[in-house]
Amino acid sequence: MNITSLLIYCFIVTFTPGPTNIVILSTVQNFGAKKAMKYTYGATIAFGLLLVVSAVLNTVLVTIIPKILIVMQIIGSLYMIYLAVQISKMDSSKGNPKNNTGNFISGFIMQFINPKVILFTMTIIPTYIMPNFQSASALTTSILGITIIGFLAFITWVLFGTIFKQFLQKHQKAVNLLMSLFLVYAAGMMWF
Repeated sequence: MNITSLLIYCFIVTFTPGPTNIVILSTVQNFGAKKAMKYTYGATIAFGLLLVVSAVLNTVLVTIIPKILIVMQIIGSLYMIYLAVQISKMDSSKGNPKNNTGNFISGFIMQFINPKVILFTMTIIPTYIMPNFQSASALTTSILGITIIGFLAFITWVLFGTIFKQFLQKHQKAVNLLMSLFLVYAAGMMWF
């Protein structure tokens, strides 16, 4: 398994702006870090739960249809390239969504309606983990590690939300291009 590619993919997808991170940033700015942390805990638990669902679903699919793993790798690669394109076109100057419910439940529910999280959790396990490890302990360790990376991303947005937002706006094009290139690199490394 290419750990570098896996980590780049995880960090780019979890640390770059997306619905959850933008809501966390908005919650910090509008309601403070304490309320944003409640939201973050809910988002983290749901993120881990989605990874578990992905592992179970993909394990069943691989058992039933062994070639599904290759299809999921292709989907995962294409999704990473899609994300790279979206990140390169991102414009944070268009404003943030207002968040009136920055709590545990809204953070939890957000993950189940966030296409970025759903696609990420449904592709990371079959793309990176399952081709190399099928044991329950390896899947559990991978799920915990990826969940921790997601939690670290959420915490980063809580702790450095305002500074990070200003940095992104000031250097938006360069940061977006760099993140996009890293994501394309991660997609390519899956195959080489």
